[in-house]
Amino acid sequence: MQHLDLQVIEKALAWTRAGETVWLCTVLATFGSSPREPGSLFVARGDGRHAGSLSGGCIEEDFLERLRRGDFEAPITTLRYGDGHADGPSVTLPCDGILDVLIERLPATPASLAHLEAVQDVLRGRHPAVRDIDLATGAATLVEDDGNGPRVTCDAHHARVRLGPVARLIVAGVSPVAIACAEFACAMGFEVIVCDPRKEAWEDVALPGVRTRRELPSAFIASGASHAATAIVALTHDPRLDDLTMIEAVRTPAFYIGVMGSQRTSTARAERLARTGGLSEEEIARLHMPIGLALGSRTPAEIALAVMADIVRVRRGKARDAL
Repeated sequence: MQHLDLQVIEKALAWTRAGETVWLCTVLATFGSSPREPGSLFVARGDGRHAGSLSGGCIEEDFLERLRRGDFEAPITTLRYGDGHADGPSVTLPCDGILDVLIERLPATPASLAHLEAVQDVLRGRHPAVRDIDLATGAATLVEDDGNGPRVTCDAHHARVRLGPVARLIVAGVSPVAIACAEFACAMGFEVIVCDPRKEAWEDVALPGVRTRRELPSAFIASGASHAATAIVALTHDPRLDDLTMIEAVRTPAFYIGVMGSQRTSTARAERLARTGGLSEEEIARLHMPIGLALGSRTPAEIALAVMADIVRVRRGKARDAL
């Protein structure tokens, strides 16, 4: 899941708590090119305020216009955008794609509030689940999930949307590479958290959309901040921060743990982590060091690109030799 989807649910919760009816939209399927994958979320209220994205603009405009006209009063509606059939939306997507969209009308009731809070817990990393939506009544329930299979499945009676923790990147330490990496990750839909206890490190640093923590990264990680959709990277060249981060990171279920440094530095670090940090061979083997793909990177932006590319590779289950 992307951080944008968590923001959608948080906005839906805020509006529901304020007594507003909300319309929660889910991309069920895409055919051809599409900027948003199945399972992506968008929410709106009757006055046109909205959050999230379905297509990058054109579909949202059509949906909001229909909503202002009083459409979508049924508990559940499904629409197909992009093929221009006579009885459906006339919007043609610039990418020539087709999108199927599920629209749920959620009144401000205790049941709606409880369901949205449960979805928020899933996206924050509590546990994976599947939203099972009855296409006749609109009733939605959360059921346990083993995490395997397609993101969305549908039949004549139900749509099932697999939910999981929002992809998170914890960046240990502020540096030019760390700043570039945080910016890349935000653009890619990660929830990004940068930790650094050094006051001087934050001077003249602005990271819109990034959560910042003025504390030791190792302390933040030890607090339970990491889940299975988390990547943890140390990008400072300061062993006081980097080594402690690695020692705590291997105790978490993070899917990617990496630290910046040359091959020589990485070898020395592995020996140091075993000797003074007490890490086992299996724990050290979890560490990506040197971090990132071998792209011949030199500048901070190039190194950050190599780091994020490697994180995406691991997240998508691609072996290095398959690239």
